[in-house]
Amino acid sequence: MSFRDDNEAGSGASGADLRKPFLHTGSWYRMGSRQSSIMGSSQVLRESSISVVACVLIVALGPIQFGFTSGYSSPTQSAITSDLSLTTSEFSLFGSLSNVGAMVGAIASGQISEYIGRKGSLMIAAIPNIIGWLAISFARDLSFLYMGRLLEGFGVGIISYTVPVYIAEIAPQNLRGALGSVNQLSVTIGIMLAYLFGLFLEWRVLAAVGILPCTILIPGLFFIPESPRWLAKMGMTEEFETSLQVLRGFDTDISAEVNDIKRSVASTSRRATIRFAELKQRRYWLPLMIGNGLLILQQLTGINGVLFYSSTIFEEAGVKSSNIATFGVGAIQVLATLVTTWLADRAGRRLLLIVSASGMTLSLLVVAVSFYVKDAVSDESTLYTVCCFLAVAGVVAMVVAFSLGMGAIPWVIMSEILPISIKGLAGSIATLANWFFAWIVTLTANIMLNWNSGGTFTIYMLVSAFTVAFVTIFVPETKGRTLEEIQRSFR
Repeated sequence: MSFRDDNEAGSGASGADLRKPFLHTGSWYRMGSRQSSIMGSSQVLRESSISVVACVLIVALGPIQFGFTSGYSSPTQSAITSDLSLTTSEFSLFGSLSNVGAMVGAIASGQISEYIGRKGSLMIAAIPNIIGWLAISFARDLSFLYMGRLLEGFGVGIISYTVPVYIAEIAPQNLRGALGSVNQLSVTIGIMLAYLFGLFLEWRVLAAVGILPCTILIPGLFFIPESPRWLAKMGMTEEFETSLQVLRGFDTDISAEVNDIKRSVASTSRRATIRFAELKQRRYWLPLMIGNGLLILQQLTGINGVLFYSSTIFEEAGVKSSNIATFGVGAIQVLATLVTTWLADRAGRRLLLIVSASGMTLSLLVVAVSFYVKDAVSDESTLYTVCCFLAVAGVVAMVVAFSLGMGAIPWVIMSEILPISIKGLAGSIATLANWFFAWIVTLTANIMLNWNSGGTFTIYMLVSAFTVAFVTIFVPETKGRTLEEIQRSFR
């Protein structure tokens, strides 16, 4: 069942008449060859991997925005606190308000993406992000600062659910892990860029730079296909098959994948509603528990606290150029996430999660012990210097270990295991849980570090150790399986 074959079989149609589709607000329109030439050669679109990768790179601008929001507070803390005369608590609230906005966005994300599609959701998410950054850039008091951070968070909350789901739904099974990891890779790139530009740019200018990813994303969305699985669920059969054909290549036989997707959605109506009592069935509660558990534990390991306040942590550890060290951590995180992108479809998701959580446990143990000993010895002693070095090395190792699995893989698995009939609701719940605990960690991290740095990292270490046990007991391997096969395995 090839789109090309269908066209050739039609009234007088030939391969030369094949028109490349242009997607506008969720519907396919075929364009004449003259107009469609602006989209590049047809040979490029015949390569399915190139077509899918191009779509992933465009939507990856959303997670870059996500990362820039996460990284913004670290290099700007001193300048914003000084310019607007903020207390530590007021700045901690500013840092955490993006998570509050993200919780609201998470609640809405599933339903928005179900009713207007994945692309429409990203369009909606981009607008408050742009407004939020402008509000921060022109802020003269706390009100504009807080309002901008909330608006950013709202957009990021929608992005954090929609992008991994979209990528999982368009990617072929042999590339799904690698392409799914691009989501977290883009987040780390956004964080690194915030750290890098924060070294040179004043905080208002840095906020203005923050509008760029979403400003580019909006026009980019008009050049990529909607999720074929969403189109199939909504009963748009022709659009669904066209979208899938473009993603897999015009010369590819997609009949088997089309039939598999159709079987998966056959029992689901366009507006199917799952009763609460039905969530007690294993096919629903188990993937819900795994998806929520991974995304909650991802945050409770303390990674957002470390990233948001890394400059403060390095200052506590005795590093003089803390902002440069923070940028170094951001760059290392990008490299480690690149490794995950390469390993996700080779080593498997489950193994990467176990290795990642184990590495975080050991790293956090080193950091905790280093801070305990550092606080107990003289500032002039050799042991104090050694402990400072070990604390910094431990924080870097924690970020590397997180990036190897716990950063990307929970989002990949969440997007893979949730049944299509409850994906909107369940995805919203999982994303909301992730952002709620991110807010808790971000709000408390600065306060806890002022209370006791060693005690703070000890708590994070215990959560990481629990994560190893949780993954070992509950999380299945999803490498090399179609989304429909994964979801059938929970029945």
